Formats: sequence, structure tokens, C-alpha cells
Amino acid sequence: MKKILAFFFFSLLFVACKPKVLDADIAKINGYWEIQKVELPQGGKKEYKVNETIDFFEVKDKKGFRQKVMPQLDGTYLTNNIKETFTITNKDNVFYVNYTTNFGKWREEILELKDSVLVLKNKENLEYHYKRQIPFSIK
Repeated sequence: MKKILAFFFFSLLFVACKPKVLDADIAKINGYWEIQKVELPQGGKKEYKVNETIDFFEVKDKKGFRQKVMPQLDGTYLTNNIKETFTITNKDNVFYVNYTTNFGKWREEILELKDSVLVLKNKENLEYHYKRQIPFSIK
């Protein structure tokens, strides 16, 4: 019985401590994000030490786009101008990014969104952990 109560307590604690995304947080997604790691559903992870491309998000009124860009040494970014349009929806206090392209539709759950942290989870339970990209320039 003690084991069951302990399990219930820790499960409740885990759920209660989960960072909650708020409506006011959605604007924080704007900007450049660099992937750090992908956590696999079986517990493994893939680390990204160096990224040739980063993701640029722009959202306004819960509509926006994501675009791959390549940072250059002079502080500018190169892009191929391909944009994945999306809308952000809230279902039962869980926020989702709903993408639409010519090739398909999919959605990712926003698990965490802070000034310098973004975590998205797709339907395969892959968790994508991003950090805010800090611009640099060599001039």
C-alpha cells in the first residue's frame, strides 16, 4: 500500500511541476531557435553540437511560419524562402503548433516555452529541445 501511495504522490508531483505554457507566452516563439537535442520515446537522445541551419519562427495573432535559415559569418542569414505556415491552437490548456505545407499537415505540442527554451513534441513522441540562437558576427 505504501508503494502505491508513494507512486501516486510522485506522479502527482511530476504532473504539478510540469512547466505550463500560457497564452501570453506564445509571442516568445518569435525569433531564431537552434536545436540542442532530440529525446526519443525509448529514453535515448541525439545531441546536436553544431548546426548548419536553425529555425526562424514568426507568429502574430496565433498565425505564422517557420523557416530554415543558415547563419553567416557576417551576422546575416541565408534562406531558400520555403516557409511552413502554422496556426497555434489551445485545446484543454495544451498549446499546439499546426503546420500546413503543400506536402502535408502535422502538429507539435508545445511542452515548454520560455525566453530561451522551446520544447516541441510530435505525434511520434519525439521531443525537440531548442535554445534561443544568439546572433554572432565576425567582421
